[in-house]
Order: sequence, then C-alpha cells, then structure tokens
Amino acid sequence: MHADEPHGNDVAQRLNWLRAGVLGANDGIVSVAAIVVGVAGATSDPGTILTAGAAGLVGGAVSMALGEYVSVSSQSDSQKALIEKERRELAEEPDEELAELAAIYRDKGLSMETAQTVAEELTAHDALAAHLSAELNIDETDIVSPWHAAFASAMAFTVGAVLPLLAILLPPASIRVPLTFGAVLIALALTGALGAWIGGGSRLRAAVRVVVGGALALAATFTIGNLLGASGIV
Repeated sequence: MHADEPHGNDVAQRLNWLRAGVLGANDGIVSVAAIVVGVAGATSDPGTILTAGAAGLVGGAVSMALGEYVSVSSQSDSQKALIEKERRELAEEPDEELAELAAIYRDKGLSMETAQTVAEELTAHDALAAHLSAELNIDETDIVSPWHAAFASAMAFTVGAVLPLLAILLPPASIRVPLTFGAVLIALALTGALGAWIGGGSRLRAAVRVVVGGALALAATFTIGNLLGASGIV
C-alpha cells in the first residue's frame, strides 16, 4: 500500500460527488432549456426569453441547493447521533463493546484468537474509530457537510443552465429554437454517458434515455408556448 494511492471509500465518495454534479448539470440543462424553448415558442422577444430563463436558472439553483441541504442535513444529523451513541456505549460498557468488536471480526472469517487480538489492538489505538468503521462504516472525520452539498448542487445546476440560455439568446431568431434543440440534446447525451460511465452502467443506454426525455420535454414546452402565442393569450 502506498500513501499516494486512492483507496476504496475515498474513491467511491469522490465518484458519488462527481456523479451528483453531472446529474445536477443535467437538471439545469433540461429545466432551463424547457423554459426558454417554451417562451420562444410564444414570443421572439429576447428580453422576455432572458427574463424567463434567468428566473428559471436562479429558482432552480436555489431549489436544488435547498433540497440538497435538507437531505444532507438529515444524513449528517443521523451520522452524528450514531457517533455519539457509540461513544456513550464505549464509555459505559467497554468490555461488552470489545467483545462485540471481536465477534464482528470472527464473523468476517478470523479465528477467535486473531479476532480478539485485532479487536484489542484497534481498541487500544482508537476504540471509537474501530467501532464506527466495523459496525457502521462511518468515519468520524468524514461527516458530510450540508453547506458543501448545497453549494455544489447549485453550482452544477447553474453550469448546466447556462448552455440553453446562451444557445437561445446568441443566434438569430430564425434559428435559435432548432439550434437550442441541437445543443441541448448533444449536451444531454454527453452528461448521460458521463454519468453512466461514473456509475459503471451502459453509456449508450443512459445517453439515449436522457436524450429522449429531454427531447420530449423541449417538444412539449415549445408546442404549448407556440399554441399560447398563436392564440393571442400571451
């Protein structure tokens, strides 16, 4: 084992964060693209399209951040409660906890003598860390941060949302909708494939899935916007 090598839990956690970022960007692409394409179906006024897109970007980013903050806060509170429970049990029942730790290692295939030796040495080194790892698969120094999660989620959504905003606003009015469709579907194919690669799934299947879903969302909102614009309601 080398100090600079990545190992199991650390790599898995980084990949999970990366995959969450890709999915957040994917949400930003689809959500804002659907809004601006729908508005573009009703009006060609760039100010109106920009206002709707910017509102969708800010509202979506805040919503993603709040949702992630609440979710991760619950996870963090649960982890902290488990840590405090384990700390209390170690203080009140050290012998029982030592026997429990030895039993865990016996169940993993160690002999009774080896399991007892491992449990005693780990307890002498850091009893709390040993029990958290063996019983709960928790690292006391690696508690998830709701603020970090909220910020990362909001940033990922924002990065994804910028693409459809630029695609709908920069080109001439005559090609802005088809160009936005194309740019968004290509971006969705890339994020879908990347997310599947990180998770070890089929990149083609994931790309097709998100492209079809995105295309349906864009077609639906553009049709509704077009109908509303043609009817004179907006």
